[in-house]
Amino acid sequence: MIYDVTVIGGGPAGLAAAVSASETAKVLLIEREAKLGGILKQCIHDGFGLITFKEKLSGPEYSGRFIDMLRQTDVHVSLLTFVTSVEKRDDGLFRISLVNRDGVSEVLSKTIVLATGCRERTAKQIFIQGTRPAGVFTAGTAQHFVNLSGQMPTRKCVILGSGDIGLIMARRLTLEGAEVEGVYEVKSSPSGLTRNIHQCLNDFNIPLHLSHTVTRLFGERRLEGVEVARVDDKMKVIKGTERYIPCDALILSVGLIPENELAETLGVSMDGRTKGPAVDQTFMTDVDGVFCTGNALHVNDLVDYVTECAVYTGKNSANYCKTDRKNVIIKAGKEFLYLVPSRLDLSKNIADTVVYFRAAADMNNATLKLKIDGREVLTKKYPFLRPPEMERLNIDFSAYAPGEKSEIEFSIEV
Repeated sequence: MIYDVTVIGGGPAGLAAAVSASETAKVLLIEREAKLGGILKQCIHDGFGLITFKEKLSGPEYSGRFIDMLRQTDVHVSLLTFVTSVEKRDDGLFRISLVNRDGVSEVLSKTIVLATGCRERTAKQIFIQGTRPAGVFTAGTAQHFVNLSGQMPTRKCVILGSGDIGLIMARRLTLEGAEVEGVYEVKSSPSGLTRNIHQCLNDFNIPLHLSHTVTRLFGERRLEGVEVARVDDKMKVIKGTERYIPCDALILSVGLIPENELAETLGVSMDGRTKGPAVDQTFMTDVDGVFCTGNALHVNDLVDYVTECAVYTGKNSANYCKTDRKNVIIKAGKEFLYLVPSRLDLSKNIADTVVYFRAAADMNNATLKLKIDGREVLTKKYPFLRPPEMERLNIDFSAYAPGEKSEIEFSIEV
C-alpha cells in the first residue's frame, strides 16, 4: 500500500492532522492503543474546546468529535499497531514496518506526520533517594487508575510537582475521598496554569508548598512515607528543614518529555529547548517529507493549540512537494523558554506564520520585539507572561521581505 500521508499517533494531534490531510490526500492513521483519543480518553474534567468549538467539553467529548469527523473521511485507521522502523528509500518514499495482530507488514508513504505525543518523567529521572516500594505513580497513571479503571491508588498521598495533571489529580483524588497532604514544587513559582491553582487547590484547601521537594522514600513493599525539605534559590536542599510525612502514595507531576524515538532514527535534528524536532513554519523537520505536530513537537498547555497546529501540519503534509529550501534561522533570546518554529523556509508561504512561545520567567509589562537585520519590525505588549502559559502570535513575514542571509531575532523586554 502506498499512502500520501501516514500519521503516527491517534491522539488529538493525530486525529486533527489526519482529518485535515484527508481533504486532498490518501491517509493512513496508526495508533498503538485499542482506541483513538490518546490522553484525552482519561481526562474527564472539562475545559477543552473553548477555542476550537467555542464551548466547554470534557476530554472524551472533545476527542469524540474528531473521531466522528474521521469516520466521515476515507482515512484508513490501524489500531493496536506498532511502528517498528521507518526508512527513507532512494526514491523519496518512506518504508514503514508495522506489527499488529495480523502480523508483520510494510507500507510506503510519501510523507510522515509524527503525532506521538509525550510521556511523563518518572521517579528515576528526578533521582529521589530511598527504596523502590509500590505506591509511586506518575499523575497520568493515577488518572488512568481512577478515571478508566475505577480503582483508587491511594488513601493519603503527597503530590510532587505542580504541573497541570498533578493539580487536576489533587482535586480528583480529593473528590473520591483521598487525603492530599499537599503539593510540593521545587521551583519558587507554580508550573501549572493559574486557573488550575485556584480551581484544584485553593477551592479544596489543598496546600501548595513552593521551593520544596521530596528527598527520600520510605517503605519496603508499599510506600509508608516520604521526606520533604525546603530548597534554596539554586534548588539545593537546606539542611535541617527535612520533614517526614506518612502516606501510601507519591504522585509525580514533574514534567513531560516529547516522544521522539522515531524522529531520532530518521536523523531528524532536535531543538534543545523544546526537546522536540526543529521545524519550519510548515512544521516540517530538516528531513524532507517528515512533519511533526502536537506535544511531540513541544508541550502545549491547551489541546485547542494542539489541534490548530495539527490542522496546519496535515494540510502541509498533504500538499508537500520537494523543493530547494531557503532556510533562515529564527533566534530567540534567553528571555524565552522556547520559540517554535526555529527556522523560516523562504521557498514556502511565509505570509501566515504562527509562532508559539513561552517566557523563561514570570514577567510583568513585557514587550515582545521582532528584529530583522537589526531593524525593529514588530512589537507586542503583554501585561504579564508566565512560563506555564504558552503564547501564540500570527506574523506576516512577507511584509518584511527577509532574505536568505537575513537575521531574524525575537527578544522580550520588561
